[in-house]
Amino acid sequence: MSVLKNSSVLITGGTGSLGKALTRELLAHHDVARLVILSRDELKQFEMRQQFGDDPRLRWFLGDIRDIARLRRAMHGVDYVIHAAALKQVDTAEYNPFEFVETNVKGSQNVIEAAIDSGVRRVVALSTDKASSPINLYGATKLAADRMFIASNHYAAAYPTRFAVVRYGNVSGSRGSIVPKWRQMARDGVPLPITDRRMTRFWITLPQAVQFVLSSFDVMSGGELYVPRIPSVRITDLAEAVAPGAEIVEIGIRPGEKLHEEMIAEDDARRTLILGDRFLVQPHLSGWGYRAPDAADSFPEGVSYRSDRNDRWLDVAELRTILAED
Repeated sequence: MSVLKNSSVLITGGTGSLGKALTRELLAHHDVARLVILSRDELKQFEMRQQFGDDPRLRWFLGDIRDIARLRRAMHGVDYVIHAAALKQVDTAEYNPFEFVETNVKGSQNVIEAAIDSGVRRVVALSTDKASSPINLYGATKLAADRMFIASNHYAAAYPTRFAVVRYGNVSGSRGSIVPKWRQMARDGVPLPITDRRMTRFWITLPQAVQFVLSSFDVMSGGELYVPRIPSVRITDLAEAVAPGAEIVEIGIRPGEKLHEEMIAEDDARRTLILGDRFLVQPHLSGWGYRAPDAADSFPEGVSYRSDRNDRWLDVAELRTILAED
């Protein structure tokens, strides 16, 4: 039985693609007593309320994670927090760096402080593959946030609150997915733009991401960074799956973009364990009493978990099947 049953859950950034999917799953299959959706966008909240109707378990909080007082109010009586709020556009971050620091770094610290002050039991913060060996400002802010959430277990040691992080790659079916844009281009007879034909990416579906996030509440004790064991895709295979035979035009890698994505850096391998469907990157320091799980294998030392070095790949046929279900 999930620890979330009969509990009160809050999702920051809850009006995004993942937030909506989490809301459906929590209401339908986890029997939560109360679900708080916190976001700063009034229109997105209005649209989401139309989708979910008048379910008495839902609470709608307008607010920004930059506002710690609002966070404390929203977290009153909350047992579990999923922290999904973030600024995410790579190119926008390069032009507006401190805005990303304000939300992704300082906002994350506010979530940490409010969770401890409010007596929240567990917090799972969402990360990104761009936080591993970051080369852009967005990835750097998310790496900082990851480290903050893990380290927060130190000064929450005397409190009931514990923190963990979940890191994964591109989500099929999310708002940021290139797939809908390519589909429209194919219908319009426009060549599909690809930054580099050699490019690879990790791939996870929206339902898989939801299950991975929620299952982390059941297995975490505090201080873990979980990475799912997911397949990779070649960007050319994805284009062929979306629009068979479509013309492709190579436009060059964008500023801050990687040729291949990474979720576990080579220097983090020595701290990484293999646990069934996931990798566990252990904390550098663990003064709050963290203990590694017993039934785990060690990750090969000196090896990074990169999309081009993966042992799991999706081919064109598999991608078509997955995309047909979106």
